[in-house]
Amino acid sequence: MDLNNPVIKLCVAGTQAEFEGKKGEACELYQQAWHSSTNDYEACIAAHYVARCQESPEEVLRWNREALQRANAINDESVQDFFPSLYLNMGSSYEILDNQTEAEKYFALAAGLGFPHQIEQHEDKSHKSDR
Repeated sequence: MDLNNPVIKLCVAGTQAEFEGKKGEACELYQQAWHSSTNDYEACIAAHYVARCQESPEEVLRWNREALQRANAINDESVQDFFPSLYLNMGSSYEILDNQTEAEKYFALAAGLGFPHQIEQHEDKSHKSDR
């Protein structure tokens, strides 16, 4: 990944802002990255980050789908390392939208690349006795 690329610089700055709790600033930087993208590679990366700022699960899915479509349009190795994350994001989007069939399809694609979906297990405290 070329850290001197203007789109990647914007996404890195957005991630830094997000980690500092400045989500609004991060989302603006991700949008700038999207509008600055000049090819499918840059658009794939920007869309991946724009998805993080969406308020509805449907919009998150739309942007995750955009990122995956842009990655699929690239005919070289530059995005191969992105596919596990893109597949996991698609699976999570479908899972949130209660479409298990599609979710499992994308989780299987990620698992096939060596990245199995980690299911969060929540501790059931209702069966523990108070001490």
